[in-house]
Amino acid sequence: MKILRIIRTVFVAALILGYALPAAAQYIGILQSAETMDRGTFKLMAAPIMILGKDGADNTTGLAARVGYAFTKNFDVEAKLGLFNQGTVFGIDGEYWILRGKGKEFPIDFSLTGGFHMLSGKDNNYDTRGFEITPQFSGHVTDNLELCGSLDASFESIQDAPPGVDASFTRLHLVPGIEYSLSDTIDLVAEFGIAINDNSSHYIGAGLEYYIR
Repeated sequence: MKILRIIRTVFVAALILGYALPAAAQYIGILQSAETMDRGTFKLMAAPIMILGKDGADNTTGLAARVGYAFTKNFDVEAKLGLFNQGTVFGIDGEYWILRGKGKEFPIDFSLTGGFHMLSGKDNNYDTRGFEITPQFSGHVTDNLELCGSLDASFESIQDAPPGVDASFTRLHLVPGIEYSLSDTIDLVAEFGIAINDNSSHYIGAGLEYYIR
């Protein structure tokens, strides 16, 4: 009887997590190039996000927002917020511009972003905590247009998961995108997050960045 009770408990916990993990897949996205901002610059960003449903599930839509500030010519920090029906995501990122392009000779920029985030779940969705590491590449195609690419690795932990269940999982996305300068103060950003493991979902995001210099 004790063995049957343990099996039943594990089975129920697995069903609960199987429901919670996909529902908690809320993303704020990358939505920037590998270039950091000029020192002393503030940035405001807002972008609708659509997360594509898996295995017949409905798509999820939400809004991603960022507020950033550049402390040096190579380092900036951004607070981030994601609003979805299933939960609210908030966190902070730091980006360091490691390799600067040199015009036509070497038009590639490279940066590394790392940060922490939390999901406050709604409607019986679990809270999660995590950190992510994102190497980013970008390069100018024209004076106004940059092509961007990144690998987003997010390491998640479910809070208050049932006992005996592994509550840690990883999400991986390959993220191609663009950044297009509309003016000296406004950029258009867009990207497609390609899920490359089972815990991830494809997503699409596009929005505007506004710079205060």
